[in-house]
Amino acid sequence: MVGEIPSAETTNQERQENMQAVEQNAELDSSQKLENIDEESKDNASVNTENTEQESFEQMSQNIVLLKEANESLQTQVETTKVQLEEKDTQYKRLAADFENFRKRTQKEKEELDVQAKCSTIIELLPVIDNFDRARSQIKPANDGEMNIHKSYQTVYKQMVETLKRLGVSAMRPEGQEFDPNLHEAVMREPTAEYPEGTVTEELVRGYTLGDRVLRHAMVKVATAPEPEESTEEAQTDAEG
Repeated sequence: MVGEIPSAETTNQERQENMQAVEQNAELDSSQKLENIDEESKDNASVNTENTEQESFEQMSQNIVLLKEANESLQTQVETTKVQLEEKDTQYKRLAADFENFRKRTQKEKEELDVQAKCSTIIELLPVIDNFDRARSQIKPANDGEMNIHKSYQTVYKQMVETLKRLGVSAMRPEGQEFDPNLHEAVMREPTAEYPEGTVTEELVRGYTLGDRVLRHAMVKVATAPEPEESTEEAQTDAEG
């Protein structure tokens, strides 16, 4: 009936229902809040992850740039060092070539001086050899004593000749050879039909060489063409005249 006063049981039941409704609402609010917190945490974690990845990527990019710069710097240093090494190698080779040329030139000059000194010494001894040659051809021993003396100085002469041979000295043998102004000095001419014109017929003073050097030119007699003989008729005409 309208206007009826609710009983105490009804009031308690409503209170309980209200309390349940409040608890349910509270649970819903808590669940919703937890879900919101969880989503916010995930969002924050996602954002943090993205930020971390972005920072890592930027750091890697910077490291790559630094590595490229370092590599370029090293390449530049390598090229510079390579050029310097090539320059030093060229200088070393040039210096080695100059030293080798200097060594060869010095060695050649030394050998030339040695040969000149040897030539000068041998040239001074040649007159002594000439005297031995004249003595051998002109002196005729008349007795045993003279023969012993002759053999003694001829032994010395042979020793000197052998010594000169060991030094590289050779005596010219120009007889029968064609006259060569590089080796011979013509001091006489001999008209003859026995040898072709320009042939050395006799060696008057012996010449000597040391290797390809002429120590002394040989003084020689050279053949010339014989003078034409006068005919018998010309001879008789000259006699009658």
